[in-house]
Amino acid sequence: MKRNIIITSILAVALLFSLGSCNQKSSEPQESAAVTQSAPEAGQSEVKDDQSQKDIVKIAEGSKDHSTLVAALKAAEYVDVLSNPGPFTVFAPTNAAFDKLPAGTVDGLLKPEAKKALRNILEYHVFVGVMKQEYLHDGQVLNQVNGDNVTVGLKDGKFTVNGANVLATIPASNGIIYVIDAVLLPPAKK
Repeated sequence: MKRNIIITSILAVALLFSLGSCNQKSSEPQESAAVTQSAPEAGQSEVKDDQSQKDIVKIAEGSKDHSTLVAALKAAEYVDVLSNPGPFTVFAPTNAAFDKLPAGTVDGLLKPEAKKALRNILEYHVFVGVMKQEYLHDGQVLNQVNGDNVTVGLKDGKFTVNGANVLATIPASNGIIYVIDAVLLPPAKK
């Protein structure tokens, strides 16, 4: 019994000392909350990895034919979204495809006040999931991220989406990219 009292007393004293040391201020300088909160958090697009297969955004950034698409992703604040694990199927228009749009269209869409319209167009180019060509068939309808549908065409070895020709297929770490020769425009809302 006496032994239990001694052990309990030792534990109580140790607990008091540990609680007391928690209340003491550290002599080391601490960062203020304002400093730590002001630094923006980097998203998935900022992860540096030179060993793994590139994601959709990194592939687009490395392509001289997709600088307009990359500028649009940045303006819409979708770089981190398409850098995430996905999986995504992206129909990626080339710079020449954007050049086919009426003059001033791209510049207008890149303005901050057009972000909602730009996002709708970009979302119309993305399907959630990986749709390899062997999984597709002529006339197949895919529901895109913006809620509208695109139609796949596969005839005589020619692969299209809403009539835009697929020029290349590029696998990515988070999905698949189909390079297309036209910008897909969502149908007008009724």
